Amino acid sequence: MAYDLQDKLVIAISSRALFDLEEENTIFTQEGLEKYYTYQLEHIDKPLAKGSAFRFIQNLLHINQKFDNKLIEVIILSRNNAATGLRIGRSIEHYHLDIERTGWTAGTPVVRYLEAFKVDLFLSVYAPDVQAAVDSGVAAATILPHTPIVDKEQDIVRIAFDGDAVIFGDESEKIYQKDGLDAFIEHERENAKNPLSKGPFFKFLKIISDIQNRFPMETSPIRTALVTARSFSTHERVLGTLEGWGVRIDEAFFQGGVQKYEIIKAFGADIFFDDQDIHLKDTSKLTPSAKVPYMKE
Repeated sequence: MAYDLQDKLVIAISSRALFDLEEENTIFTQEGLEKYYTYQLEHIDKPLAKGSAFRFIQNLLHINQKFDNKLIEVIILSRNNAATGLRIGRSIEHYHLDIERTGWTAGTPVVRYLEAFKVDLFLSVYAPDVQAAVDSGVAAATILPHTPIVDKEQDIVRIAFDGDAVIFGDESEKIYQKDGLDAFIEHERENAKNPLSKGPFFKFLKIISDIQNRFPMETSPIRTALVTARSFSTHERVLGTLEGWGVRIDEAFFQGGVQKYEIIKAFGADIFFDDQDIHLKDTSKLTPSAKVPYMKE
């Protein structure tokens, strides 16, 4: 019987997001594929260092140990060719990551394979692939450089999200950018009873929420936080929308324009998703962070 990905949380991740391949990528861009391939083979027994998304993936896979049938599937989806994946495979084994499925496209854009793998979230350091994924309707984000890597496997995964243009649509964000804060607040108060539209990460958050509901709230292996630049004066529409969706958010912070990085650090996020560089440049110094691009119109 074929292995069914339909009822899993499926995350596709590029090899450079999972492992630190920046030195190797420099060889590839400056000296070409042959030099890159030779270098990888010469270092095949040297495990790659952990990349920016490693902690998130490691802790997420740990949840599978609580079930007889895996709930979470992680797939390596890379523009490398299969031969250059030998060292990556050895590194997966070295870190005891439960990753059984990979795709090597030899330069072909990976977006064409996301539907085939039933992908719910795609993470990469290559922004064009992320943009293509978002434009195709898949939740995706560009992983930013992050140096501090926590080695210890944790029993709980902590995921933090921005609100507008991530969980929710970007209509309200556009009003803020076009007409300013006062117009934004007035619009949100006038529409307090009207639900916000679904953003690119709605489906991913809903799947996470469904996994959480399999556990008593106090023992759930996943904890989520909404960290938004909105002020509390616009909270009614946000919380009403989440309630209407039947989506669970454990913690919510309405920052009112205050920098987010200290809250993200205090929450202990394994990853933080936002659409704004102004927030990500600070959070990425302390926490693995990823940029969610706007869908092209």
